[in-house]
Amino acid sequence: MQALDALLNRVSVPRLLEPAPTQEQRDVLFAAAMRAPDHGQLRPWRFLTVEGAAREQMGTLLVEAARLQDPDAPQAVLDKAQNGPLRAPLVVVVIARLQEHFKVPKSEQLLAAACAAHGILLAAYAQGIGAVWRTGDLSYSAHVAKGLGLKEGEEVIGFLYLGTPQNPPRTAPKEDVAAFVTAWTGL
Repeated sequence: MQALDALLNRVSVPRLLEPAPTQEQRDVLFAAAMRAPDHGQLRPWRFLTVEGAAREQMGTLLVEAARLQDPDAPQAVLDKAQNGPLRAPLVVVVIARLQEHFKVPKSEQLLAAACAAHGILLAAYAQGIGAVWRTGDLSYSAHVAKGLGLKEGEEVIGFLYLGTPQNPPRTAPKEDVAAFVTAWTGL
């Protein structure tokens, strides 16, 4: 697949089935992540892969976090938390590793980590792997961060769900680019 095809046509694919990406495909996904813009070459990201029975354990962790946020959480909310990680055969937890740096502010490091995640999504699309990036309140829970083993200065910035598309990906909408671009003519 041509690079521009992936950049112009990638879409989220939320309905995912087995099989998960192969090890060879994963190597490409994570190699693409490493090409993210990274001022200072800090590599302010890391990834956790969650699959098999670990997805159920992740769901249990999310339920615990939901109960901590709201002890009276409705059963539907708890069920959604429990079943969320089961939406795909592979979940990649994207973690921003923010550190003090004399030249690179934490906000820029966070953006670099997001670009690394986007690189994974683009590489997934280019390989025919279905992928969708999800967050939600529980993504930012201190309980979830602790349960996933995050260290000080680290935060979850998203869950990437990856697998085989249940249906062919939808066609990317054609945007009116001119509505988003304005020439600045100076002061």
